[in-house]
Amino acid sequence: MATERVEARAKEGLGATDRTDNWWVGPLATALGLGAFGVYSTIRAFANADFLVEKGTHLLSPFYSPHIILPASWAWISPAFLILWAPGGFRLTCYYYRKAYYRSFFLDPPACAVGEPRNQYQGETRLFLFQNLHRFFLYVALIFIVLLTTDVIKACIWTTDRSGAPLAGVTFGVSVGTLVLALCTTLLALYTFSCHSLRHLIGGNVDCYSCVAFGNVRYKAWKGVSVLNKKHMLWAWLSLFMVGFADFYVFLVASGRIEDLRIF
Repeated sequence: MATERVEARAKEGLGATDRTDNWWVGPLATALGLGAFGVYSTIRAFANADFLVEKGTHLLSPFYSPHIILPASWAWISPAFLILWAPGGFRLTCYYYRKAYYRSFFLDPPACAVGEPRNQYQGETRLFLFQNLHRFFLYVALIFIVLLTTDVIKACIWTTDRSGAPLAGVTFGVSVGTLVLALCTTLLALYTFSCHSLRHLIGGNVDCYSCVAFGNVRYKAWKGVSVLNKKHMLWAWLSLFMVGFADFYVFLVASGRIEDLRIF
């Protein structure tokens, strides 16, 4: 028995569609989420203050990691702008985020089977050619995971008390700030390790794992990344929220608004 194939097609004109569901909720929520983070991170980058805690434990905002000390003549430059281009570029060229902001900001298209402002897809040409740099941003992002992990380790080393007075010796301790930075780094690692480019780097261009060097190791690594890749969108949003929250927490402690509670 023959079956008829039905295809959903977008109508001509921006927003024109036969869909009856609230298709606009997703693009709107995405635009609000990404827009809020963009505004917050820009304000914090320009602030160039309250990003480091050195009394008690060592807490460094992920926006300012690694800790760059500029000469006095460069005081007008925020170190954050020398840092954020790398993780920002990784997210901006991310396959998931490209879909997200193409739909929410450029309405290209706003959603499946919904009319868009352009008559044809222009592709990632001209200015958007930089999207092809994603695999190179991945290499830098992997380095940042190491740097942020180092910050977590430093957050476990106490050399002074809360007043800044030196302790008799270096002690190990965990505070709420330590856990915040640890969770932030973990989510960023999950987002980075679930990257489509990393999955291709590990398992791409291989027709036979047993025929290449370290084939068994590559196959197991590819399977692991593939499991994480299924939740890539989840890791993308959770890590974005957490990196903003981690910076905000460090700001609250560094500015004296709250005290970082030591757990043990």
